[in-house]
Amino acid sequence: MLTEISTLQLALSFIFILVLLIISKIKGLSNQGLIIVASLRMTIQLIITGYLLKYILKSDSPWITVLILIIMEAFAIFNVYKRSKVKSIKLKELIAICFIGSSLVSIFYYIIVVVGVRPWYDPRYFITVSGMLIGNTMTGMSLAINSYKNSLNDQRDTIESALMLGAKPKDAVLRISREAFSSAILPTLNSMLGMGIVLLPGMMTGQILSGTDPMSAILYQITIMIAIVGTVGITTSIFTSLAYKAFFNDREQILF
Repeated sequence: MLTEISTLQLALSFIFILVLLIISKIKGLSNQGLIIVASLRMTIQLIITGYLLKYILKSDSPWITVLILIIMEAFAIFNVYKRSKVKSIKLKELIAICFIGSSLVSIFYYIIVVVGVRPWYDPRYFITVSGMLIGNTMTGMSLAINSYKNSLNDQRDTIESALMLGAKPKDAVLRISREAFSSAILPTLNSMLGMGIVLLPGMMTGQILSGTDPMSAILYQITIMIAIVGTVGITTSIFTSLAYKAFFNDREQILF
């Protein structure tokens, strides 16, 4: 049976944040404000989400599930724009298309084919799975974009020289595309390498704490991690393969 967390116990957990603030101050860092804001924002957002989920999980309407999915997709894409400081309309459109297309296909495939949820819009499965896939894809896309932009800026002279010699933009940035893709999937792959030995992932831990058979929880964790790395890989692969269209103009000049 799951042990309930009281308000006092929640407050006591913030001792970890206090210790982190002290360490940060001793080391002369200036990120104390960020630590406090991140901790409070996370707490408030999750509490609000908890109250909403109590209502949503009781719903049997596909429209509510779809509405939540749209909100999650929009919020994730907005976060990608913000994290990567994306200003170009063309780049924003490419990000949105890659993100929405790949994540939706992955979500529905996992829910309907892999897990076989009936009905497919059961919020208990759909919303939690969507959150994990969309959240990890958001991180992967941000890493891919930042890596692509940084490499493009660092290697600008080399790329322009290749273009002058007759190379097409797609070929001139091929190495950058590969590096950006590798950067995007590396964190997920590293997590997978340590799972079961170093790390007990959140989804599996939560199921075990709630009384689920460990083997059942492990099988769920394996399938969701494979789905996550696949979704991140597909989305960032498509993006990095097409990104040159947004970073070059019709005259094959770098746009930034």
